[in-house]
This record gives sequence, structure tokens and C-alpha cells, in this order.
Amino acid sequence: MTGLGDQDLKDLRRLAVEIRRDIVQMFASSGVSHIGSALSIVEILVALYFHVLRVSPEKTQFKSRDRFILSKGHACAALYATLAHRGFFNRVCLKTYCSEGSELPGHVTLHTVPGVEVTTGSLGHGLSIGAGMSWASKHDGLDCRIFVLLSDGECDEGSTWEAAMFASHQKLDNIVAIVDYNKLQSFGRVREVLELEPFADKWRAFGWGVREADGHDLIDIIRALENTPFEKNKPSVVIAHTIKGKGVSFMEDRLEWHYKSPTPEQARMALKELQTNEESVR
Repeated sequence: MTGLGDQDLKDLRRLAVEIRRDIVQMFASSGVSHIGSALSIVEILVALYFHVLRVSPEKTQFKSRDRFILSKGHACAALYATLAHRGFFNRVCLKTYCSEGSELPGHVTLHTVPGVEVTTGSLGHGLSIGAGMSWASKHDGLDCRIFVLLSDGECDEGSTWEAAMFASHQKLDNIVAIVDYNKLQSFGRVREVLELEPFADKWRAFGWGVREADGHDLIDIIRALENTPFEKNKPSVVIAHTIKGKGVSFMEDRLEWHYKSPTPEQARMALKELQTNEESVR
């Protein structure tokens, strides 16, 4: 179904580790927050940019290209690293992440580097923007898909569900929402701050086709993403079960890594662990 051979899958898994190494180095040098949020979405971005999305670094303004919106804009380090590996800009730029004068600000910003479609940062806006793009592309007769990656925490926002109702009402089957369901948000576990369950049932009640996937299993996430729309005339949502801080054992499922940045020693430990992970893929 995915069209991936064993070597292809190994290459994508190795790429995910390389992107995580870039992310750790970006946060270690910049000293800013949100490393846990970036690490949790790596496989989702690898699946999108290296298998699912119809995009090209050479044709960034092609009208019928697929669009990707990182609604959880604070996790932009993962997007920047993925775009660089995909060839949208030179990886050397990653070293400037969140430094003065950099083209890589701490939230995704339009008109900075190629491949960025939308400025995001205020949570709860991404799905609304995506629904508007989806409606407009249908109106203009464009054969493109809109993918929006949300955090679970921003599903607390009423604007997210307003957009969900609009997309369903307009039968926007060219939009795909992906929820990074790592169960942690700014100040606590999702179930403690504002329970989302029964999460899949909520999306179904709003008129969406729903699939759940392991957000760190490339085959699982690719199978979900490449088979949209899940139901005729309905928008689709993939609830991706993930782990905040994935890939670095002392960061995994730890709330403090929503805001902490690694010290030089912690960065060395993380990079050493990721190096071991990369070698195990070969």
C-alpha cells in the first residue's frame, strides 16, 4: 500500500534520527523552548514531506501543490529541519535558529524560508486557515490537498471546532487534519487540563472521517495519510498517538521539556543516544 521497500523504510527511519539530531543542536545553540513539542512530530513530517505531499523545492509556487500548515507553530524547529533535508534551503541555516537576524524565527513565519505556507503561533488558528484554503482551492478547481498539523492542547480552542464544523458543512474532503496527540500540554497532562476523550468520537460527531495511528510508526502514519479522504465528501482527521520528547529517553513524556532547553551536557547526552539509535537502523 505504501510503496515502500525495506531499504526505503530504513532510509526514512535514519532520516528521522538525523532530523532529531538537528533539532537537539538547534535548541542547544539557541537556548529557547519547545524541544519536546518538536521531537514528537518528526515521523509525521518525514511521512508527509518524503512520501505523501505533492511539493517541490523547485516549484514552491505551483498552484496545484499540496499545502502544509504547522498549526502548532512553536514546534517549527522540526519543520525547518525537515524542509532543509527536503532541499528547500541549505541545512547550514539551521545553525542560526532563533538567533538575531535569522530567517528561522521561533514560530513559523511566512516570507522567511521557502516551503513555509502560513505564519502560525497563536494556537487554534491553523485549522481555520486550512479550511479556508481548502474551500478556495475547490472553488478555483485546483487539485490540491491541505494538511494541517494540530497539537492536542489547541483542541481546547473553540476556533478549532468552529473550523471543524465549517469543513464538514462544506464537504471539504481535500483537507486532512493531523493531531499530535502526545497527551501533554503547557501546564499538565491533557486529561488533567481539559479532557478530550472520547476524542475520535468528537471528530466523528463533527462530521469528519477518522483514523487513529501510531505517530512514530512510519508505515502506520503513511498508510493513514495516503488514503484520504477516509469517507466521501468528508474532511479527514488522523489522530496520531505520539510521545512528547520522542527519541531522547530523558525527555520522553516529561512535561518540563515543553519549556526547557538542553544544557550543553544534556545536548551531548541526547546526541550520543541519537547516534546509537541511528546506528541501530543500519
